[in-house]
Amino acid sequence: MTKDKKAVVDLRVGLVAADPMRILGLQTIFSQSEAEDGPIEIVPLSVPGALDASGVSMILIDSGCTDHIFELLATFQRTRPRLRLIVIGLEEDHDHIQRIIGAGAKGYLAQSANEREVRLAIEVVQDGSVWAPRKVLARLLESTSAEASRAKPAGELKFTLRELEVLRLLVAGHPNRVIGQELGIDLTTVKKHVGKLMRKVGVNNRIALSVEALNHKLLSKGT
Repeated sequence: MTKDKKAVVDLRVGLVAADPMRILGLQTIFSQSEAEDGPIEIVPLSVPGALDASGVSMILIDSGCTDHIFELLATFQRTRPRLRLIVIGLEEDHDHIQRIIGAGAKGYLAQSANEREVRLAIEVVQDGSVWAPRKVLARLLESTSAEASRAKPAGELKFTLRELEVLRLLVAGHPNRVIGQELGIDLTTVKKHVGKLMRKVGVNNRIALSVEALNHKLLSKGT
C-alpha cells in the first residue's frame, strides 16, 4: 500500500470501554486485518483528554462500561454532536436498541459481533446510514416515512440509469465502497450520486431516501 493510498483509506475509531480484553481484542483484530478499504485503527479513549488528541470522527461505546448509557449518549450529543456513535452491548431487546438509536447512536452491535460485522457497521455509519437489527431498521423506516411523504411528488422525478443503479444498491443496504465496486466507479463519484439523489427527492439522509424509493417505486423511474 502506498503512502498516499494509506492516508486516504485509514480510519481512526475511538473506543470507550473498561474491559482491557475488549480493547486489546479489537485493536488486535484490526491491526492484523488487511481489508480492501484499508486498516482501521482502534484508539482507546480511557485517558482524560484522549478524545481531543485522537482526531477520531466515530466512537464505539461498550455499554458494559457504564450503567448510564443514555446519559453518556446525551452528553456526546450535547458536547460532540458531529461524532458518529456506535454502541456495543449484550441487550437484544428491540425496544431498548431503538431507544439507543433514538438517543443519538448511529449503530448498535452485539458484543458477539465478529470483525466483518464491526467493520461493515463502521463503514455503513461512516457513509451516513444506520446499523441495527433488521426489525429495528424497519421501525426506523416507518418513523421516517412522515419526512419522506413531504418530499417532492414522485411523479416529477426522473433519474439517469447510473442514478438508478446507485439507488438500487443503496436501498439494498450497501455502503458506498461496495456500490463503487459493483459499478466500477470511485468513492467520490458514488457520494456525488447519492447527494444528487437526495436533493432530487428532497430528503437529507439515506434512510429517508430508501423509504421514498420503496414507497413510490422510484427504482422504476428512468430518464
